[in-house]
Order: sequence, then C-alpha cells, then structure tokens
Amino acid sequence: MDDTTTIGEGVVLETAAASVGLRAAGAMLDAIVLGAFYVGSFTALAWVMPDSMDFAALSAAVLTHLILVFVGIPVALETLTRGRSVGKFATGVRIVRDDGGPIAFRQAFVRGLVGVLDLWLTAGGMALISAFTTARGKRVGDILAGTYALKERAARSPHAPLVMPPALAEWATTADVRRLPDGLALTVRQFLSRAAQLNPVSRAQIGTEMADAVTPYVSPAPPQGTHPEALLTAALVMRRDREYARALEHQRTDAEVASRIQRLPHGVPEVS
Repeated sequence: MDDTTTIGEGVVLETAAASVGLRAAGAMLDAIVLGAFYVGSFTALAWVMPDSMDFAALSAAVLTHLILVFVGIPVALETLTRGRSVGKFATGVRIVRDDGGPIAFRQAFVRGLVGVLDLWLTAGGMALISAFTTARGKRVGDILAGTYALKERAARSPHAPLVMPPALAEWATTADVRRLPDGLALTVRQFLSRAAQLNPVSRAQIGTEMADAVTPYVSPAPPQGTHPEALLTAALVMRRDREYARALEHQRTDAEVASRIQRLPHGVPEVS
C-alpha cells in the first residue's frame, strides 16, 4: 500500500493511507450513528404525517427521508468538515484527494452517491473487496471520486521551527520575497524537514534545484556563495513574517471599519 505522495522535485510527503480495519471501524460507527438518527427521525416523521396521506405521497416521503439521512447527511458532513464524519473523527481518518488536498462537494457527493451501492446495498461487502484489491485501500466511491482515506494522526509530523540563518539576517532586512507559490513553498518546507534523511548527493542536487526555483522570487539576489538550504530557509522565514504582518494589518483594518460602521452618522452622540 502506497503511504506517500511525491510532489515536485521528488520530495515525498508522509501521507499514510488508513488501514482497511481502521476504515471498517469508522464505517461501522457511522452506520450506528446514522441508523440511530434514521430510526429517531422516522419515528418523529411518522407522528407528524397526517393519516389522510395516500400511498404514493407516503412512499415519496419515506424515500426522501431515506435519501436525506443516508446520502445527504454524509455528503454534507464530509463537505463541511473537509473529509470527516463521526466515525472518521473517532478513528483519526480523513478523506482527501489523491494529491493530498482537501475534498470539496463534488468528491463528497460522488462518494455519498456510490456509497448507496458499495456500502449500504451490499452491507459493505463491495467496499471491502475493493479496499483489499486497490492501492491505499480505496472503496469504489474513492476510485470514482479520486480520493482516499488518510491516516491523519499518523501523517502529522512536527517540523522544526524556521529560524533566519545568521549569515543572511542583514540581507533579509532589505530583501523582498514576491508571491511564492504555495505549492513551491510546501515542497521547500518538506525538503528542509527531511533533508537530514536524504543521501548527501541527492540532498545537494535537490537543494540546488529548489534554490534555483526560489531565486526568481527573491529580490535582490542573496550574497554570492550562499548555501542553497540557507536561501530556502531565509525565503520561507521572510514569507512567513510577511504573511503574519499582512494578517495583522487586515485585522487592524477590519477593526477600524467595524468601528466606523458602528458609529452613528453626522456626529449623533450615542446614548447608553
């Protein structure tokens, strides 16, 4: 089973797929929760439905309720929580795209719709067969949606804090980092966190290639002879500090705008 995702420059992200047993445990918990909710809501629905309803209307109401509970709720939960559900939260699993990104409504809808077949109508049998025979333990809904279950708790690995290299501190006071693409910044961060584990030759080669990719976004260029990893670290530190300063400025602006909006017009004094 593939437990990693390779992104730019051959850097590997630790994205361990959840085991079939872990997914099954989460699915069983979801089934229990949805089943209990279905029974409770169906009982409530039966109380409020008038006795005068004909068979066709009653059948339509029951079918609509069934779809809303077993398709609508899972789709809504995975969309709003970016791939979580009650069972997935309890087991530390999250559904993500094949590239490791968060899912959206489209992926959640495909998974929920196909789940009627591979989860509910076959009592999970089709999902189990698919999970045991595909990479990353995908069920049919995952294959069609382009997603898989990520073992989120195991995938989290703390990174060492970024510190400006002393040799570049003076240069960084006048340097500027233009909009460094998020994908490139993530790749650089992953490389720096795993650099010590790489072969020295590969480390030097990848570091040089990444420094060449980052240099066009830095002005002025770093001092001659700057080590590639020092440049990469400095670029990320400047990017982080810039984003933090921008966030503080946005907060200050929002606070000023909110204060002006709350004031009464034309200098009318407020009455407590």
